[in-house]
Amino acid sequence: MDLARLTETYLEHLQARKLAANSLRAYRRDLDSVTAELTELTGADAAEIPVDRVTAQLLRSAFARFAASRSAATVTRAWSTWNGFFGFLVVEGAVPGNPMQVVPKPRNAPATPKPLQGEDAPERLLRLVASGARRARNPWPERDLAVLSTLLCTGVRSAELLDLTVAALAGRTGDRRLHVSGKGGRNRSIPIEDALDAVLQDYLRTRRERFGDRLPGEEPLFVDHRDRALRRGGLQYLVRRSLRAAGVSDRVQPGAMVHALRHTFATRLAEDGANAAEIAKLLGHASINSSQTYIDVTAREQRLSVRANRTLQVLGEISER
Repeated sequence: MDLARLTETYLEHLQARKLAANSLRAYRRDLDSVTAELTELTGADAAEIPVDRVTAQLLRSAFARFAASRSAATVTRAWSTWNGFFGFLVVEGAVPGNPMQVVPKPRNAPATPKPLQGEDAPERLLRLVASGARRARNPWPERDLAVLSTLLCTGVRSAELLDLTVAALAGRTGDRRLHVSGKGGRNRSIPIEDALDAVLQDYLRTRRERFGDRLPGEEPLFVDHRDRALRRGGLQYLVRRSLRAAGVSDRVQPGAMVHALRHTFATRLAEDGANAAEIAKLLGHASINSSQTYIDVTAREQRLSVRANRTLQVLGEISER
């Protein structure tokens, strides 16, 4: 069978596993991007490339071209997608073996958390956004505060937040929970404390005032100024402008933006004594190894703080005499 048809078969297989829409789009993007390199190398369309023509040598060349202008993390993700694709083809009997096993992938540096810097940065951000510090032609501070508070107080990923519906906010006052459709089909339920619930209810009240009284459960939880589902670009713009308005944009580490709020939530969990299993459950991690990173970093920061104690510095001077 040809590569194009098998690609669609694999994506149908993934869709049957009830993966999130953003995950499916990422799989398709990885498959299509490397396929584009294969078509360049072979001079044939994907529908004209028999899968048995896709050898390890051809894949190595395709990934070398693909990696030329992309980060190691992007290449590693695409490698994993193609490894899963060929693993599926082996099980289906379409190919005798998985050629990806001899296609090299980059070694990523261990990921480190990138929370907002500064002890008071999250609180300053929320206070100033609530006061209307973010200037806009059609200001909606209640919506902005609800979005930022949800990111900071639940640790949801940006894609998870954008997929939330009104019905995802479930339960009675005092026992509210947020039902999240997570990465890799891993769903979870996050408790919503009263303070966050009050912010969300205030946002929903202003939304009804703006656009009408009815809010069916299937409606997106967060919307833009035209009552359309908030999208990725709009979310990034909202967070970036809010950080700037609050004067804390310089406290975001390179490579982080919306994700910095998730990392802030996780880091504070670790600082307050949560263990790796608890953090993994709240963040929707597949492995506690990812969650352990926050604990390790917190412990390292605590040790650096202790070392900065001026009393210890004096002791050091005394011991050197």
